[in-house]
Amino acid sequence: MGIGLVYKSADETMKERTVDGVPYLYYPLLEETGLVRHGFSTRLGGISEGVCSTMNLSFTRGDQEAAVKENFRRMTDAIGVPYDSMVFSKQTHTTNVRVVSAKDCGKGILKPLDYEEVDGMITDVPGICLVTFYADCVPLYFIDPVNRAIGLSHSGWRGTVGKIGQVTLKKMGQQYGTRPEDVRAAIGPSICQDCYEVSEDVIEEFRQHFPGEKWDDLFYAKENGKFQLNLWQANQHILLDCGIKKEHLAVTNLCTCCNEKLMFSHRASKGKRGNLGAFLALKEAI
Repeated sequence: MGIGLVYKSADETMKERTVDGVPYLYYPLLEETGLVRHGFSTRLGGISEGVCSTMNLSFTRGDQEAAVKENFRRMTDAIGVPYDSMVFSKQTHTTNVRVVSAKDCGKGILKPLDYEEVDGMITDVPGICLVTFYADCVPLYFIDPVNRAIGLSHSGWRGTVGKIGQVTLKKMGQQYGTRPEDVRAAIGPSICQDCYEVSEDVIEEFRQHFPGEKWDDLFYAKENGKFQLNLWQANQHILLDCGIKKEHLAVTNLCTCCNEKLMFSHRASKGKRGNLGAFLALKEAI
């Protein structure tokens, strides 16, 4: 029995799991590698109150610090990663991707971040749990099963225009020898095209960075002068163009805005909300 999320299609690209009262979403494509623990939170299962209720995973939304820390404890317990293994991003809609090492464990949760403007992270160190944050933007998960490396990146419209997915894959290639054709990737829960109205200045950025033959897939104009933008399709084009095989790419069918009661959505809440979290960790060697 699910928690009541409404999906855009009936396929089972993504599945729900609940552990000790904490629901989260996961991708069978990623889990089947046997290499990682991963998940994406909902707004259920935590202890936060008000607009942040209940599973808020942000210290910057006006929530109580103790509540946020307890929420992280519950999420890490549910997913099966140590609380002190987490390393947080510092998201500012850049395409900056940081290489994470063992000395980074706990940054953002147990000790301060000592870096700025980090929207993506990669590592090949088992046991480190990469954590990024969302309330409509697109999570991008990457697993290289050959070189045993992972990446996790935050892609809003600016990150998508800047092709942070491509940047992440390139950096994994430089650091770990990752080849896109080996990678298993997922485009995570985020705002769907039906809900994402944008102005023409945003669309102009996409026109400049994507070839004309893809525009019909990415956006359409409305009578009010606005456009509906498809971040899912844009990121799919980016990753496939990089060389990821279609059968190795899971694309979400879950919109955060359509599910505002069960997911945090900046657009639906007009900014009065908490944050969702994406988690990805290489398993420790047995």
